[in-house]
Amino acid sequence: MGISRDSRHKRAATGAKRAYYRKKRAFEKGRQPANTRIGAKRIHLVRTRGGNRKFRGLRLDSGNFSWGSEAISRKTRVIGVVYHPSNNELVRTNTLTKSAVVQIDAAPFRQWYEAHYGASLGRRRQAKTAEGTVEEKKVSKSVEKKHAERLAAHGKVDAALERQFEAGRLYAVVASRPGQSGRVDGYVLEGEELAFYQRAIRK
Repeated sequence: MGISRDSRHKRAATGAKRAYYRKKRAFEKGRQPANTRIGAKRIHLVRTRGGNRKFRGLRLDSGNFSWGSEAISRKTRVIGVVYHPSNNELVRTNTLTKSAVVQIDAAPFRQWYEAHYGASLGRRRQAKTAEGTVEEKKVSKSVEKKHAERLAAHGKVDAALERQFEAGRLYAVVASRPGQSGRVDGYVLEGEELAFYQRAIRK
């Protein structure tokens, strides 16, 4: 029959069958879902109404994620889907859609934090495993002062987020639509929103 986005074929709220006054139209058609998975980047172009294009993301493995409280964004690897508000099947199959909660690689954000504030982040667990392997970069007194001021003013990281940095993986939400735009972009979860999703994941 094909995928159709019209409502003429549906019954009325009373259960009555609607009068069929015209056949299907091209503007009512739908397409197969993209079911974007995690893997080497594969995007198909789809020609749409008006000669416009959609970028059907079939496989994606990385995207731009923003860290809201620090007002930065970094390109990072998507590791897996951990929660989906609509369907557990999408978690099992690692399907990327908008509003999916995913785990991303924390390394780019940690590197930025350590360069910006001059302090280590989430290295407690690593320090226990390898004592004295990390060499500290030598910086001038003025840079040390600047780092110390920044750290005192804005450098506090939430304890829940710091635990994730120790594990090397952050929870994030996909904000783009991978099946339409061919991109998996989003933002790092923190604060109340992070606590909410952590409760949902535990359930």
